[in-house]
Amino acid sequence: MEIRVEDLTVTVAGRQLVSDLRLRVPEGTVVGLVGPNGCGKSTTLRCVYRALRPSAGAVRLDGDDVWTLSARDSAQRVAALPQEQHMEFDFTAAEVVAMGRSPHKRAFERDTDADDELCARALRQVGVDHLAERGYLTLSGGERQRVLVARALAQQPKVLVLDEPTNHLDIRYQLEILALVREIGVTTLVALHDLNLAASACDLLYVLADGRVVADGAPHEVLTPELIAATFGVRAHIVPHPVSGAPQLLYSNATEPKGSPRCRDDVPS
Repeated sequence: MEIRVEDLTVTVAGRQLVSDLRLRVPEGTVVGLVGPNGCGKSTTLRCVYRALRPSAGAVRLDGDDVWTLSARDSAQRVAALPQEQHMEFDFTAAEVVAMGRSPHKRAFERDTDADDELCARALRQVGVDHLAERGYLTLSGGERQRVLVARALAQQPKVLVLDEPTNHLDIRYQLEILALVREIGVTTLVALHDLNLAASACDLLYVLADGRVVADGAPHEVLTPELIAATFGVRAHIVPHPVSGAPQLLYSNATEPKGSPRCRDDVPS
């Protein structure tokens, strides 16, 4: 399933957070949004998974405007992992993952053996099957994050929308989660702070600054010293990864260049 974002504009309390933003996520690819804090990444993702209605423009899934879909149809197509998740009740990890099956069931319909197997497989895929009966609120930040990724996988979506999915994860699980996303082959739009992870995990990158796209293309085309200096205010030396060949960035401090874009705060979660 292809994602198209067309001329997206979001204005909140008189402040324009995203302006005329356009991007495309071809079917089966992993596309990354990168940029400084507050540049519109989370705002854009919220519009894709219908948590925020844009002021103008459209988000389309295989041509269908997401706001013309029913909530159920949208949830069957798109699974989202927001940056902040709040849970009041201490469900077990297995119960949290089982929530991913809700879009595929009628009200009060019980889980089937097939549902149970899908959820168990999702827990195994992210390496937390041993935590299935643990209370979600007793888990560490990294364990909770993996449980939430498992919930998204159990949803069996055609599109994944991930906002900083590697938050709270140690380097092993950062690499494993992103490798898993690539392995399952679902169309994925992901916001990442770590440019080296983005370069290794994504087929295409869109760089946002001041609520607009300032560059897009393959990681080796986009991640240049000039763009890093102008957008992030640091010097970067770009070297190829010795195994994958993906561009990797080595940083040094730099004074923010004159005229570099400054970014607005995103909409609070």
